[in-house]
Amino acid sequence: MSPRVALVGSGRMGSLHARVIAQSDRCDLAVLVEPRESQGRAVAERFGCDWAAEFDDLAGIDAVVIAAATPAHYDIASRILELGKPVLVEKPLAATYEQSSELVTKAASGDIPLMCGLLERFNPAVRTAREFAGDVWQVNGIRHSPFVSRISTGVATDLLIHDVDLAISFVGSEPKSVAGEFGYFHPASKENHAEDCADAILRFESGAVATISASRISQRKIRQLSLLESDRLIEIDLLRRDITVYRHIDDDMPSDRDGYQQQTIIEIPTIRYSEEPLSAQLNHFLDLVAGSGDVAAERDSILPAHRAVDEATQSAAH
Repeated sequence: MSPRVALVGSGRMGSLHARVIAQSDRCDLAVLVEPRESQGRAVAERFGCDWAAEFDDLAGIDAVVIAAATPAHYDIASRILELGKPVLVEKPLAATYEQSSELVTKAASGDIPLMCGLLERFNPAVRTAREFAGDVWQVNGIRHSPFVSRISTGVATDLLIHDVDLAISFVGSEPKSVAGEFGYFHPASKENHAEDCADAILRFESGAVATISASRISQRKIRQLSLLESDRLIEIDLLRRDITVYRHIDDDMPSDRDGYQQQTIIEIPTIRYSEEPLSAQLNHFLDLVAGSGDVAAERDSILPAHRAVDEATQSAAH
């Protein structure tokens, strides 16, 4: 029998999760939990599941996806983990690093599958690049977006965390130091003390350096990640989901080629995956629920990016 999944939250991300869960042939969307009745019933009806304003013991539910607002993550996830149910939580795992750490500890103590929705891990271009990326010396990430009034939290936990997570995974270790600089510009942001732009520099034991920039006050949506190795540059466009590899070589050219003594070789690798990232993420979560995924490794992969973002936030405050 397919696992029965409960979804908490029916906002923009909640509706996307509802669609992906409902379309999956590996699970059933059993119930949508949403305190706003008109909103919850509308989404539940669209995807053919029950609606509930709240949940109690989650009887008959095998796993839960949380797509509620960030401030609610900790309380909801805590209750679900206390019931012993596997849970996938939209990023960030919780509003603070301390709360995120508590959730990971709680999941570990009960050996309960816990996953954070760091969706870019499942971007087809990222998945492809992982197959051939080697010793990374330098990472540059740019994640800029126009202003969206519905997001009240700052860009550090909303945007920056994605590329910090990717940088850590491509370098292969946690940073030994993190420095951050934040900017506050929009009137609503100053009122909520929620940063509009966040730049972070991560330094690693290997000597690698990552420079990550996030902004929600841009006039253009940009999602780019570049990985510099000793003999090549790998550029990943996370929006277009494509990869370009550059190799700059020096060459002694014939005398009739005046002044031309260098060239760059450009390669465009084939993207080996076509699965929608949200669907790939759900399948990974269902593997954890089924016991065929590495529950401990997944749990251990959550906090490094959260910790680095927290360190960047503390650095920016001083």
